[in-house]
Amino acid sequence: MRVLMADDAPFDVVPGEELDESGTDRLYATSDPVLRLNFVATLDGAATGADGLSGSINSAADHRGFAAMRRAADVLLVGAGTVRAEEYGPARTPMVVVSRSGRRPETVRGTDSVVLATTRSSGATEDETTWVCGDAEVDLGAVVERARTAFGPHVLCEGGPSLAADLVTAGLVDELALSWTPHLVGGLRTDHPRILDGAAVDRTLRCRHLLEEDGTLLGLWRLV
Repeated sequence: MRVLMADDAPFDVVPGEELDESGTDRLYATSDPVLRLNFVATLDGAATGADGLSGSINSAADHRGFAAMRRAADVLLVGAGTVRAEEYGPARTPMVVVSRSGRRPETVRGTDSVVLATTRSSGATEDETTWVCGDAEVDLGAVVERARTAFGPHVLCEGGPSLAADLVTAGLVDELALSWTPHLVGGLRTDHPRILDGAAVDRTLRCRHLLEEDGTLLGLWRLV
């Protein structure tokens, strides 16, 4: 992994330097409370590939960044639609799945490491693996607070685009990690959404680092 820039790195690193796994881990690690979005996109801005999934536009370099961010996180935050579409299973890192309807995806049922965050209107019953946060809509602020209390301060959201847009709109996002892989898919936004799909937002970001490997660019930005 080659460093293109790292003006806000937590250790001394210079452009052109090659990072091993340990160095990449150090770039993404933080002891501060942070909610980080992690997405991959094509060069024409699509968050999914020709098959409608993000996995088909991944690269080996993007996967290494993804793995480093998972190792750094205390808890994952994922929308139920993304869990179903990408066929998530239980991870080593605790996971909170957001679902307004209260339907727990089949692939993450029956495990204590996955919590469902839902609404009162869903009819769900509160217990250790089900959090009722909000009436008709999920109160994302309450979900993030509970996730930090239960698991730790570093929250990593892996999508999807609707949940990410709602988190940004609510002012809950601190950082965006975005990889561009050398793909083009074209098509319509209804078929291939961008990384945010929801209310219009206007936020400024500051680049913390930019890495490159085999044509994949991995960036980390701080919302300011």
